Amino acid sequence: MRVFSSTCTFDYSWEEVSTNNWRKYCPWNDKATHVIAVDTISRHVDPSTGVLRTERLITCSQTAPAWVLALLGGTNTSHVYETSVVDPASKRVTMTSTNLSWSNIISCRETVVYEPDVKASSPGHERTQFKQEAKITALCGGWQKIKTKIEEASVERFGQNAQRGREGFEDVLEMSRRAFREEGQRREQMA
Repeated sequence: MRVFSSTCTFDYSWEEVSTNNWRKYCPWNDKATHVIAVDTISRHVDPSTGVLRTERLITCSQTAPAWVLALLGGTNTSHVYETSVVDPASKRVTMTSTNLSWSNIISCRETVVYEPDVKASSPGHERTQFKQEAKITALCGGWQKIKTKIEEASVERFGQNAQRGREGFEDVLEMSRRAFREEGQRREQMA
């Protein structure tokens, strides 16, 4: 098993980040063009706690080498199962995702947490901390050397994709802030 982990701070409040998390795969994010569809399987708000739990299926196009597809079978489409829990009382979003495609060859279990970054925030300038961890395990029998190479290559690629994902989410956050600001100005002018 290999682990990828990353942290960063978004220069946006937890409310902005947790709201725009649902827009992460929208047209504003030109870094997520590999995402073909996001289907909500279930969504439930616990009436006693206000916690929102959502299950989604994310369909992506991937660029697996042709020789891998020929050798192992499969297609250039993959599926990921994602569960998210939004706790407004503790201001915490926790998302876990697991690959469904190729799961007999490799397991990738990712956990992402968004929380207010109290240390980096100041009045009127709130920030949100992002923590990401992915545990990647190759499941291809007893060939340790091959398993290690698959895991190392997967962690490297995961890291590259994670960087693009953060950049794309920054774009979504900026576009959303701009859209809300413009809408606020428009309403002021109409009043």
